[in-house]
Amino acid sequence: MLLSIITINYNDKLGLERTLNSVKNQSYTNYEHIIIDGGSTDGSKQLIEVNQNNFAYWVSEPDKGIYHAMNKGINVANGEYLLFLNAGDHFVDNNSLKNAYPFLQGEDIVYFNINVVGENNTYVKKCPKVLTFKYLHENLPAHQATFFKKELFTKMGNYDEHLKIVADWKFLILAICKHNATYKYIDDTFSIFYYDGLSSLKENQTKVKAEREAVLNKEFRSFMKDLKDRYFLERTLRTMRKSRTIKLLIKLGLIHEF
Repeated sequence: MLLSIITINYNDKLGLERTLNSVKNQSYTNYEHIIIDGGSTDGSKQLIEVNQNNFAYWVSEPDKGIYHAMNKGINVANGEYLLFLNAGDHFVDNNSLKNAYPFLQGEDIVYFNINVVGENNTYVKKCPKVLTFKYLHENLPAHQATFFKKELFTKMGNYDEHLKIVADWKFLILAICKHNATYKYIDDTFSIFYYDGLSSLKENQTKVKAEREAVLNKEFRSFMKDLKDRYFLERTLRTMRKSRTIKLLIKLGLIHEF
């Protein structure tokens, strides 16, 4: 099975080199590596040219942003499954693709855990086995550890380029909650992500929230009303559990613990 690894980059030569080496050293070799560079001026293009024999396709030219670049990669990909491993990100080890391959058995989406490296700490971000609307409305499996069937993009269309930060999240929540895409969770760490991406920066959190709310209000208005009611009930229950009166009634056996 051919896999497509799509790497986008803009002026991150050191990160790009780390990613290229990680892909090149994989023991599983039935993949194509696609490089979409946004017209970098830091030497990235020269690095790409030196390694161009390792790529099925590459381009270095100005683009309209992250999702425009990712869409360019999608459009030229030939693999059955696509993986977005952007500049700076890399696999856990040289057998990551080999170990993942047996799990790519037809589901639209197959996702793994990811090792997140921050300034002060490192941790493994685990994902739930079931992707509920409650989880997806504010979270998602990391795209660096998620395989998407190429057919899913053919069915749904590519990433929404009007969004600057959360188009990958929008694609996933629509795929699961509106298009009933099939998925499978593998409880294993697949790749490494460095906590310095666009959506991770503190100064962008307001924009992330605004873009997500716009999508949710357009696509899932009735869902959000239900979710708001659920959160209200959960807060009410937490408050009641802290009540001295409730604790006393439970202790006296007049009501059951809840």
